[in-house]
Amino acid sequence: MSTKDFVEKDYYKVLGVPKDATEAEIKKAYRKLARENHPDANKGDASAEARFKEISEANDVIGDPKKRKEYDDARALFGNGGFRAGGPGGGSFNFDLGDLFGAPRAGGRRLRRRRHRGRLRRPVQPRRGAGTCTQRRRGQDIESEVTLSFTEAIEGATVPLRMSSQQPCTACSGTGDKNGTPRVCPTCVGTGQVSRGSGGGFSLTDPCVDCKGRGLIAETPCEVCKGSGRAKSSRTMQVRIPAGVSDNQKIRLRGKGAPGERGGPNGDLYVVVHVDDHPVFGRRDDNLTVTVPVSFSEAALGGEIKVPTLGGPAVTLKLPAGTLNGRTMRARGKGAVRKDGTRGDLLVTVEVAVPKELDDKAREALETFREATASEDPRAELFQAAKGA
Repeated sequence: MSTKDFVEKDYYKVLGVPKDATEAEIKKAYRKLARENHPDANKGDASAEARFKEISEANDVIGDPKKRKEYDDARALFGNGGFRAGGPGGGSFNFDLGDLFGAPRAGGRRLRRRRHRGRLRRPVQPRRGAGTCTQRRRGQDIESEVTLSFTEAIEGATVPLRMSSQQPCTACSGTGDKNGTPRVCPTCVGTGQVSRGSGGGFSLTDPCVDCKGRGLIAETPCEVCKGSGRAKSSRTMQVRIPAGVSDNQKIRLRGKGAPGERGGPNGDLYVVVHVDDHPVFGRRDDNLTVTVPVSFSEAALGGEIKVPTLGGPAVTLKLPAGTLNGRTMRARGKGAVRKDGTRGDLLVTVEVAVPKELDDKAREALETFREATASEDPRAELFQAAKGA
């Protein structure tokens, strides 16, 4: 385990335990996280695999009493970005970690500490290829919205999304320095974070205020990004919305967010989907709904009726004799697409249509029907139930 890992990585945070956690608490936290992120339980999930390795590494260090003590000692000494001691006039000086632990410089010579009025004579520049300035930072997550037609939501669609996000500045190649040669922040030693004690043996990690969490400081700030290394950028992306998406559903697209810094992974894109209404069809979970009017004679005598489907040919349903108004029938496999690729059903609700106008022949036929059924009171059971209640 390198000194850099000891300084930069907060293994207590990785396992979600306090700094004064017991060995039993550490073991319990490790086992729980290992089960959740084990590659066998998350096949094909690269982020879970990376998380499992990180958890295992943390347990190897703070789960071992000897390694844990070495880790705690190193963090206590260098957790704030370097050892600081009082000098004349309240000054201070910083040690380069490579100097303390014997890291060789070019030509095989070791770094020498040189003090001038309590401070280093000049900032220590990073060696080419040194790890302190290669801290990877994950890109930001981006959220966008899209509105689909009812049919697009059921069948799926590819839509263009225009997004704005912080990208690496093209003028300085994301370094923040006009000349492309930023130096390592002496406060956080390139980690982008500083630790501070909060009492009770706990320590908190905050972004470094001097470098704003980047780990680098620009000697000559880039005029475009003002030394941040990031610039606002807009881009249009073709996004595939899966079939069967519902209104207000949020879809996560891994790695489609803002690019990371210094080789860090991209953030994620979250798309909130809005779905327009359809003039004929509705939706109930994975099923579509439709209301179909039928005539009085069709409901009374029964028969076959044709029913429209969404984007496909009509289906024929058998209407039983004596069908009541509001009855719902089912056309299987004509609904919305499920996650497994199968489809829900089309729920067909019957609505008996009452004619607004009748010709003489139709009126005469209905009068004859009324006389023939005059002995039947359709409200008899209603009044009987009302009295019983």
